[in-house]
Amino acid sequence: MKELLKFGGTLSPKKALITGIVGGFILLVFWYVVTRAGLISPKILPNPVDVIMSIPTLISEKNLFGNIGYTVSLNIVGYVIALVIAIPAGFIIGIYPLPRAMFQKPLEAIRFLPLPAVSGIMVASLGLGFTMKAAFLALGILIYILPVVTQKVMDLQNPNNPKDNVYLQTAKSIGMGKWQMFKHVYFPFVMSSIYSDIRGLVAISYTYVTIAENINKEGGLGACINTMTRQSSVDCVYALLLIIILIGIIQDYLFKILEPVIFKFRK
Repeated sequence: MKELLKFGGTLSPKKALITGIVGGFILLVFWYVVTRAGLISPKILPNPVDVIMSIPTLISEKNLFGNIGYTVSLNIVGYVIALVIAIPAGFIIGIYPLPRAMFQKPLEAIRFLPLPAVSGIMVASLGLGFTMKAAFLALGILIYILPVVTQKVMDLQNPNNPKDNVYLQTAKSIGMGKWQMFKHVYFPFVMSSIYSDIRGLVAISYTYVTIAENINKEGGLGACINTMTRQSSVDCVYALLLIIILIGIIQDYLFKILEPVIFKFRK
């Protein structure tokens, strides 16, 4: 019991899991008591029982599983497009002085771009369908991950960063060629370093997904949330939000269990 309140202490994975479950249960009970007592209007915060009971309605009347499939597929396609562009471009900009001098600063500045403001440009360029929404999401991920890839390459090459630069110096000392250094040093180092950043983008990506889905609503959880809000079905809105959170947790967990499989050298 003392370790639970130890200053600066940590818990074993098992105890942390149990404690987390208890904490979640306490929050759920608190939510139920507050709403049951009428302390908060159900138009603002519905009872958790009503939220759960709205799920069958979403399944039967709002094509819940179809909307989940649309949102998840949009998220995956956006991720793939962004990474296919960001990874090679980040290596090129980070490794070679000319593209680094030309593009590093503009790419860092573009992170401040308010994405919702460019939705009109995306519609004018790509129409209103799935392609435009995937491109919108890819842009949102790209402007965050591309500078990260570039920075990780530069960290590896920085002689004032001996913790990382030692790998490159070792490769040079044993006579590795350019391709060998890229294959055995640059690529594994950078990819393993940005993996946690890619995981962290899950939360941001679903924000952009819901924005994109509200443009010419043709499916997806974001579009469904917008519709339910207009219909004042607050319990359904909360149910959909919880489903998005659950999808994000599952996706993050999959990233976590795949990490030791992809980066075996970390073991």
